Amino acid sequence: MLDERTLVDGCRNQDRAAQRLLYERFAGKLFAVCKRYVKDPDEAADVLQDSFVKVFRHMDQFRFECPLEAWLKRIAINTALKHLRKNKPFEHMTDVDEVANFLPQNADVLPTLNYQYLLQLVQDLPTGCQTVFNLYAIEGYTHPEIAALLGISEGTSKSQFFRARGLLQQKLLDDQPIRTDYSQ
Repeated sequence: MLDERTLVDGCRNQDRAAQRLLYERFAGKLFAVCKRYVKDPDEAADVLQDSFVKVFRHMDQFRFECPLEAWLKRIAINTALKHLRKNKPFEHMTDVDEVANFLPQNADVLPTLNYQYLLQLVQDLPTGCQTVFNLYAIEGYTHPEIAALLGISEGTSKSQFFRARGLLQQKLLDDQPIRTDYSQ
């Protein structure tokens, strides 16, 4: 197995075998990233393809200042966000100040859940909520960073996150089995 430096050098030299190996090594992880932002699997595959085109086109810009996987993930996220912006799902989002009294206030931690189930719950969120939730809760971006990435206000980012969290909590409560044994 090639180390990252050899793999990157091969891709920079347009070596098809190195490009194929890079794709095979990271496509699955990056597809999962794309699916977090783009609900339709075919569209997510298109975003993945566009991401790899960008990767191979700009491989000379990778400077080994971070792990290769982190650089690839950043490209996939930015490509997915560009895809979402093209469809303009962020035009109708509300700023947090407009809905502050209506946002859920409890900060209960979600119980341990099946990953696929939780992923489906997140994918079922409205696009704006889903995108902000992914960027904040999963990718670790701050609300100012999200606002800059999406071209929205920081308050709107916060509002969408709190709305997403509230929708997820409600869905989890709705899906809880009815307890019939009250002896405990």
